[in-house]
Amino acid sequence: MPGTPKKNLMLFGGRAYPELTEEIAKHLNVTVTPQQAYDFANGEIFVRFEESVRGCDAFVIQSHTAPINQWLMEQLIMVDALKRASAKRITVIMPFYPYSRQDKKHRGREPISARLVADLFKTAGADRLVSVDLHTAQIQGFFDGPVDHLWAMPLLADHIRSKYAGHDITVVSPDSGRTKLAEKWADTLGGTPIAFIHKTRDPLRPNEVVSNRVVGKVEGRLCIVIDDMVDTGGTIAGAVKQLLNEGAADVVIAATHGILSGPATQRLQDSGAREVVFTDTLPIPAEKRFANMTVLSIAPLLARVIQEVFEDGSVTSLFDGNA
Repeated sequence: MPGTPKKNLMLFGGRAYPELTEEIAKHLNVTVTPQQAYDFANGEIFVRFEESVRGCDAFVIQSHTAPINQWLMEQLIMVDALKRASAKRITVIMPFYPYSRQDKKHRGREPISARLVADLFKTAGADRLVSVDLHTAQIQGFFDGPVDHLWAMPLLADHIRSKYAGHDITVVSPDSGRTKLAEKWADTLGGTPIAFIHKTRDPLRPNEVVSNRVVGKVEGRLCIVIDDMVDTGGTIAGAVKQLLNEGAADVVIAATHGILSGPATQRLQDSGAREVVFTDTLPIPAEKRFANMTVLSIAPLLARVIQEVFEDGSVTSLFDGNA
């Protein structure tokens, strides 16, 4: 007999950050599909879902925090398990795209690891990728299928606008490569001035930066330093100190991904910033938080995007047609 199959949304979460998956599930009013997941003695990962997934619209969430290779492999295995169990469509939700900084060759004999990650997910069986604030927009073209590139800027900017209303604000890019993002921030905050830090970096010494000078009007103003990620914190802490030396009244850091490796927390605390604002695309444990750090929830945004994808709606409409 002819019939129309019902669409069935199922949510799956890796072990890296189950709290985010649970929060997304609450916003969607669904439950996370139960699964077995464990490591063998030699480090191999095993995953098995405890409910039928045949014909479902599957959304697989994983936050790629340290150890990043383990969680990347686990998400690939989850996708493979869903494909072999006849899931109808598999959407990979990766709030932080792993290996996103390796998106091009700077010199000969280097990999383009961000492309490799996209190829791995396509081979595993992913139909669609969703990520927040990719390191560079070109990564969207690495995956052979739809990619939803979400912005955390509206969430971060709303916090800045509500908390610092009435201040003379300048939006500051920590380097010249983020000036376009700074312009979008400036428009969102009502046409504020922008500035950027002119810096040099030794390609042979990763995570080490020399800040040089500030280009733009910052004296006596509240400077909002924006970035997509903070890893060891060297770049952003150097930018804060440079701005304060140039006469900025106060500095606020606003970034999407708080990787916070090694000395990052201490560097941010000692930088002199008035506030440090992150989203929770990556877990930030209590020992890495401090008094003037604010962590905003990305779960409502991801839940709305999942709902739009499931209902074949428009993700772009969530960002006023600009995403």
